[in-house]
Amino acid sequence: MAQSEENAVAAEESNAEPESETALETARRQLERAAGLVDVNPGIIERLKHPTKVQRVAVPLKRDDGTVTVYTGYRSQHDDVRGPYKGGLRYHPNVTEDECVGLSMWMTWKCAVMDLPFGGGKGGIVVDPKDLSLGEKERLTRRFAEEVRDFVGPEKDIPAPDMGTDAQTMAWFMDAYSMQEGETQPGVVTGKPPVLGGSYGRAAAPGRSVAIIAREVIDHYEMDIEETTVAVQGFGSVGANAARILDDYGATIVAVSDVNGGIYDPDGLDTHAVPTHEEQPEGVMKYDSPAKISNEDLLELDVDVLIPAAIGDVITAENAEDVRADIVIEGANGPTTFAAAEILESNDVAVVPDILANAGGVTVSYFEWLQNINRRSWSLKRVNDELETAMLRAWDDVSDAKAEFDVTWRDAAYVVALSRIAEAKESRGLWP
Repeated sequence: MAQSEENAVAAEESNAEPESETALETARRQLERAAGLVDVNPGIIERLKHPTKVQRVAVPLKRDDGTVTVYTGYRSQHDDVRGPYKGGLRYHPNVTEDECVGLSMWMTWKCAVMDLPFGGGKGGIVVDPKDLSLGEKERLTRRFAEEVRDFVGPEKDIPAPDMGTDAQTMAWFMDAYSMQEGETQPGVVTGKPPVLGGSYGRAAAPGRSVAIIAREVIDHYEMDIEETTVAVQGFGSVGANAARILDDYGATIVAVSDVNGGIYDPDGLDTHAVPTHEEQPEGVMKYDSPAKISNEDLLELDVDVLIPAAIGDVITAENAEDVRADIVIEGANGPTTFAAAEILESNDVAVVPDILANAGGVTVSYFEWLQNINRRSWSLKRVNDELETAMLRAWDDVSDAKAEFDVTWRDAAYVVALSRIAEAKESRGLWP
């Protein structure tokens, strides 16, 4: 895309900004920008800059060799004005308190955009799950559940799977919590196996919502999906499901990647044949394809749609100028830094934010929570139909805000979220 002299200067200034920005700093800057677009009491904005609570706990683990290692765990509870805290639980060596707080803020906005009766939460343990045996991971999870037991619950705070955790992790957490409570409490977590009250379609939901929103964005810009090229960074549960569903819609998926790198075929990949991380860990690079590319190169491919669906902060001020996609759909949480977002905006790259695109996960978590409360199980078809309806409703709300305020997709999503949160806070008031 051509760039004017003014845009080049703006991009140069953005490149000068530090790229060590934490998720919390990014979330607060996004909040401040959005606050200028809507008529919200400044006191409410100030309250939303801070989490309600942050728990930090020590989690001792007896290793298989008999030694004891003590890990640090966090649970950030950002805001519950619209309902219980809701958000993932991740196991990753780079988990920090600020990351958990920033991600919990994004969960608050995400739930509000989807009009769900939840607030935002997020947590994690500073650990590399690859260093744990299955038994060690189970013992770590059960001990963490005990350490945070007083802070979670079906009506308080409801964790879900995230990076490094899965349905089995949630099953262990739920069992440990239930044993201490003296009764089975399936609603304390979502993302469980269906046999324990989990919802069908939950694991695929974030990727499915990314695909649904991508389809709507492509139609919005009057593009033919059958002539649309797509690159997906991260072929895990989010990226693989998004890629395969878009493939089924008729789009051409030209590149996908995992942690080791990516594969590229300008004529399109058979995404159903490429193994996901769950099907074959780090198996993408073993798939026969015309070309191998790095994760960095994938972000710079000349495609219509780019979906960063791996980790946060992959599009930065250092590489945003090299993004040649016309549309970026955020599959991961926080894949675009604040400075990079400004560069993409100046280059007329449409960026659809994570708080809309990947909200299928928390939406189906809400469905699971409802099923647990009512002791009923929904069919996969009903879950997918309800998710489609919810995503299209949220898409219409954000599209209307974008048209009314003439702003970016991210700002439009924040306008929707902030308006709902502010109305709830005004109605409830502030306890003296």
